[in-house]
Parts: sequence; C-alpha cells; structure tokens
Amino acid sequence: MVQHQLPPISGLHSYSDLTQTEVLDLLFERSPAIHSSLIPVIRTAKYQSYPELIDACHIQLLSLAASSTADITDATLLSILESHPRLGQKKVDSAQSAAEQANLRGEGEDLARLNREYEDKFPRLRYVVFVNGRGRPEIMQDMRARIDRGDYTKEVDAAIQAMCDIAKDRASKLLVQL
Repeated sequence: MVQHQLPPISGLHSYSDLTQTEVLDLLFERSPAIHSSLIPVIRTAKYQSYPELIDACHIQLLSLAASSTADITDATLLSILESHPRLGQKKVDSAQSAAEQANLRGEGEDLARLNREYEDKFPRLRYVVFVNGRGRPEIMQDMRARIDRGDYTKEVDAAIQAMCDIAKDRASKLLVQL
C-alpha cells in the first residue's frame, strides 16, 4: 500500500492483516483496540465504498457503546475513544489529526483548560469533534456546551459519530484514484 493512500475497497476484505491495520490507522487513529474491534468488520463483507465500510464500523462501535452504562463503559470502547488526540495537543502522532487541527493552534491554555474540564466531567473520555474547517471559537463553544450538558452517554455517542465523520472525510482525501 502506498503510504497515505487507501487501496481500492474491492479487495480490502482479503488483504493482509498489515494492510487492513494500515487502512484503519489512516481512517481512524493507530490503536490496538481499533484494530481488534474493526478488522473483523473489514473481513465480514465486501464493501462497495469506504463510506459503506465506515458505516459498518460505526455500527460495531455503537454496539460496544450499547453494552456500556454511565457507570461501566466497555474497556475496549474507552481505549478506542482515548486513541484520538486531545484538541490543540502540541505533539500529535497522526499526520491526519495534526493537519485537521492546524487551525486550532494558539490560545493553547484555554483549550488545555477545557480539555481538562471535559475529562474531569467525563472520566476516560476524550472530546472528539469533526473540526471540518471550523475555528477555535466555534469548537470551544461546542466543547463548553457539551460539558454543560453533562450527559455521559451522549458524549460517547458524539465521540463515535465524530470519529466516523472524520474517517469518511479522510477516506475522501486518501482514496487512490484509478
């Protein structure tokens, strides 16, 4: 597989473990929990498009969330949600995340404070949002609203939705053009 490009979806279900893992790393974040949870999704069907695959991954992640409660969240799901970097974090391992968050640089202390407040309110969750070109003020306003809402279950659902929205956006940018 060419670095930073997705292979054609038609054969993905039969590609090597390494290639399937690389695809998940490009779409989501590098995480053993993502690999163990979503490689079976890749292998179970032939998909017509990456958005179709990501929709199937979304269903798998929601099924993990359905087995959770506000008191007990599935450990695998928590590991998946924690794999996403904090907004505004200086060192980000994923080149995609670094590029997506580029417009959030600056005002680091305010964003860091909100990240801490969010993680205090929602232990083991990370604030995940599809930035999609929105600026710092709009993202910080959304973060504040979600902290004030205080609903753990809705935050898990919002994080899963955001991860899948991000994955679809990445797929549209990384697909090999034939």
